Amino acid sequence: MERKWWSLLAVCLATFMLLLDITVVNVALPDIQKDLNTDLTGLQWVVDAYTLLLAAFTLTMGTLADRFGRRRLFVLGVGLFTFASLLCGLATSATFLHLARGLQGIGGAAMFATSLALIAQEFQGPERGTAIAAWGSTIGGAVAVGPLVGGALTDGLGWQWIFFVNVPIGIGTVILAETQAGESRDPEAKRLDWAGLVTFSLGLFALIFGLLRGNAEGWGSGVIVGALTAAAVLLAAFVLFEWRQEHAMFDLALFRKPAFSGVSYGTFSIGAGMFAMFLYITIYMQDVIGMTPLQAGVRFLPLTVFAFLVPLVTRTLVAKAPARLPLTIGLTLVGIGLLLMRGAKPDSEWTTLLAGFIVAGIGIGLSNPSIASTALGVVPAARSGMASGINNTMRIAGVATGIAALGAVFQSRITDQLHTLLPQAPSGFSDGVAASGTHAASQAPPQLHAQALHAAGTAFTNAFNDILLIGALILFSGALMVLALVRQSDFIPHGPPEPAPAEAEEPAAA
Repeated sequence: MERKWWSLLAVCLATFMLLLDITVVNVALPDIQKDLNTDLTGLQWVVDAYTLLLAAFTLTMGTLADRFGRRRLFVLGVGLFTFASLLCGLATSATFLHLARGLQGIGGAAMFATSLALIAQEFQGPERGTAIAAWGSTIGGAVAVGPLVGGALTDGLGWQWIFFVNVPIGIGTVILAETQAGESRDPEAKRLDWAGLVTFSLGLFALIFGLLRGNAEGWGSGVIVGALTAAAVLLAAFVLFEWRQEHAMFDLALFRKPAFSGVSYGTFSIGAGMFAMFLYITIYMQDVIGMTPLQAGVRFLPLTVFAFLVPLVTRTLVAKAPARLPLTIGLTLVGIGLLLMRGAKPDSEWTTLLAGFIVAGIGIGLSNPSIASTALGVVPAARSGMASGINNTMRIAGVATGIAALGAVFQSRITDQLHTLLPQAPSGFSDGVAASGTHAASQAPPQLHAQALHAAGTAFTNAFNDILLIGALILFSGALMVLALVRQSDFIPHGPPEPAPAEAEEPAAA
């Protein structure tokens, strides 16, 4: 097999790991909650500490990759991610787990930021479409198969093994990348844009921190107001710095291209509307209708299969179609899938979600390769690291923002419902329902247990149905933006990739 295909395998393995660790954790959350004795906020931070750092540093890592070498940053990222995974599995407290997950996010940012750039440097013409289809299948499969893998590992070995499993995969990926992937960088990246690096990373961190913690801390609290104010100041300063830079880390002129703006919002919408929803779907399946982690993971298989197979089956057809067509159809189908999941009740069977899983899986499978090919297609090859960083930043920022926004609505709706259904509920009952569904009924006095069980199930499912609608509306807005803005005239032809300077170390021959 040619060296470039081994390089693609390394990229797909890394992408699989880093996205798997967004969803694989979801089915283990009930076990983590019991073992580490944490609440809903603590559970959210298990997910959000990872996505927060992943979103804040992805663009920065893409810029560093253009400057220092894409393979080099990729390998460093995989190494850091693997080490942090080991720390996650060894965690004995929620705080330690949150810190280790944040470290995972920084390593994941380096992996994610360079993934598309490494594909772009190795593949041209029709082969690039095949490579991107494989990468898109990896994204869809990783996000969807996470619950199955998480369920099997949690049931069989314990939740710690959802992190330990990354260690041998990470080591193998480092070896593949070091021996098979070529090195490249932007020849015009003469110096680092330190002002841009600092203001963007800190500004995005403050923004997502404010969104994630707003519901728990109170939107008018000093911490949240301060975080959002700092975010506004830092991001405004970032824009000013970038306009004045000759070789900026974030080429704002790209957003003059409607296609780039459209695909960026479309990427954000699938993260915020669909991928953020996996947390709440998983809690519903395990803590309301009573599945084990493995049972819940198996029920995700219809979504998994379609998300993985559709890019491979449709790659030839998609390559011939205008870029906006498969992406618009894909985002629309994901939105329809969320609408089909609505109507869940405390006593529903899992098949209530089945039609939605199938339609959403098809939509994810159509969307992912189109997002990647559009993001790469409208920038010069030399700036593929930046384009990959921006695109993947939008995806992960969407997940983090979606979890925060949907979580705020979810918690608020549950609280309002319980005020009506169970006015005498004990303190903290609504938090318990949001984190553990009907299991929270055990918090109520024995004489209120039956009433609390009914109230918890009703409040949870009503709130769940509400956020499914919100997620669908986000995706429909993404589809409209793509349809209106993505146009073929914004795409540019790509020649051979820029090689690394002569002194850079070359990979061993395959």
